[in-house]
Amino acid sequence: MPSPFISPSSVSQPDDLAILHLRRDLLIPTILQTHDDEDLGYEEGKVTNTRFGSFPHSTLLGKPWGSQIVASVVDTGSRGRRRLSKKPGNDTRHLKRKADELDSPGISDEAKPLLKPAIAASSGFIHLLHPTPESWTASLPHRTQVVYTPDYSYILHRLRVRPGSTIIEAGAGSGSFTHAAARAVFDGYPIEQPATKKRCLGRVYSFEFHTQRVEKISKEIEQHRLGGLVEVTHRDVYNDGFLLGNPKTGASPNANAVFLDLPAPWQALKHLVRESPSGPRSPLDPSSPVHICTFSPCLEQAQRTISTLRQQSWLSISMVEVHHKRIEVRREGYGLDSGSLRGGTMFPKSVDEAISKLLVAEDRAKQFREAQIVQKESLEATPDYKTGENEDCDTKSGLPDKFATVSSSQSQVPSVLQGRLVHRTEPELKTHTSYLVFAVLPCSWSEADEQRCRQSWPSGNLTAQIEEMVTPKSKKELKREAYAERQRQKAQQQQQKTAAGSPQQGKQELEPKKYN
Repeated sequence: MPSPFISPSSVSQPDDLAILHLRRDLLIPTILQTHDDEDLGYEEGKVTNTRFGSFPHSTLLGKPWGSQIVASVVDTGSRGRRRLSKKPGNDTRHLKRKADELDSPGISDEAKPLLKPAIAASSGFIHLLHPTPESWTASLPHRTQVVYTPDYSYILHRLRVRPGSTIIEAGAGSGSFTHAAARAVFDGYPIEQPATKKRCLGRVYSFEFHTQRVEKISKEIEQHRLGGLVEVTHRDVYNDGFLLGNPKTGASPNANAVFLDLPAPWQALKHLVRESPSGPRSPLDPSSPVHICTFSPCLEQAQRTISTLRQQSWLSISMVEVHHKRIEVRREGYGLDSGSLRGGTMFPKSVDEAISKLLVAEDRAKQFREAQIVQKESLEATPDYKTGENEDCDTKSGLPDKFATVSSSQSQVPSVLQGRLVHRTEPELKTHTSYLVFAVLPCSWSEADEQRCRQSWPSGNLTAQIEEMVTPKSKKELKREAYAERQRQKAQQQQQKTAAGSPQQGKQELEPKKYN
């Protein structure tokens, strides 16, 4: 089946990974399932509880990605009662049947309890999104320091990773870079069409030393259906290198991009060479240049890595530090008339505005008192005073029509254009200080390759040809060269004639003419 990270379906389906978007910096990953495997006791089945309400998975399945899902009314206290009832001596009559009891042959499908339909709550909602490497990075469970989107997007760009590339990753960690690299190298699934010479399928070979991290990331790769693109290997790359299978006799990945997120990347560089002195084949692609990037948190590590890269014949070495800022742009209004503006602050901008507001309020209060006196006198003079019916008065406020609505100066400018446009830089962003070291290892070039190249493309007088192409000659120089060429041809003709004629006559005819 295709991975939801690469080819998501149009609607959410069971056993799919979904991202619950609560707000921009708060995302929750979950596996969509109707029945709860943990058996927490919800009558609605599996439920995800958030700060904006509870959401049964029955309300999330079959929905188009990007839909807004309203929270449901769920009895969250049932979890505590269920744990209490499981203790020895407590009544277990109201417990939900276990999955193994429901699936037993003695119980038919009709006898199984049905899920309680979800009832929409009065408030609270989320958005249902399909997973992407960016959303997965923002929501994944942290096992190590995460390579965030600002870093891995630049790294993949500098490594020239494209569909069909093969990349080696050492230090899988939480799997953030692994998912991004799998999407970058994707060029088809091996099951659909086997790799051929004309079409190379991209692969990500990830190496991790920690046993528990290998187990967790392997489980995540299987759940996300990326097994055909990513291969996770448990290995110490410092000592065993990057070959597949057996570290000594295994196959070569033929990688053309390498990313090292290791505490000491310089110790692994001895295996990333064209011809290893220890004997095993090289893990690099022999037919293309190889780009490498190392991820180091301090300058001392970057300095030692650069020194080792120079010793191993890597070229174009450079170090980069990525700084990322997110700027929020919105309209902000201050003043007593900013009530209709979203995000407006209804406080006076200055003392003058506050005084003018007080004067207006005092004038309206004076008009209100005068209107009450006029109303009372008019009502006493009318015969229907006792019934309280008067067409000229507002029955709610008791004011005449001319005082019921007080005119206010409202601007004709739309609310979206009111206020001033401001921008703010977020003080905190999910990133960390890191130094990226980039380098390129060119293809190996032997003397035999040099000789074949010279035979296929002879150089000749290459220097003169380049000078002629770069610096064009003037008309005067071209005339002189043409005159010299004609004189040379005449001289050759005269020499041929003198061989048959008198030497004196040939000497006179060979005298050159002066050129003006």
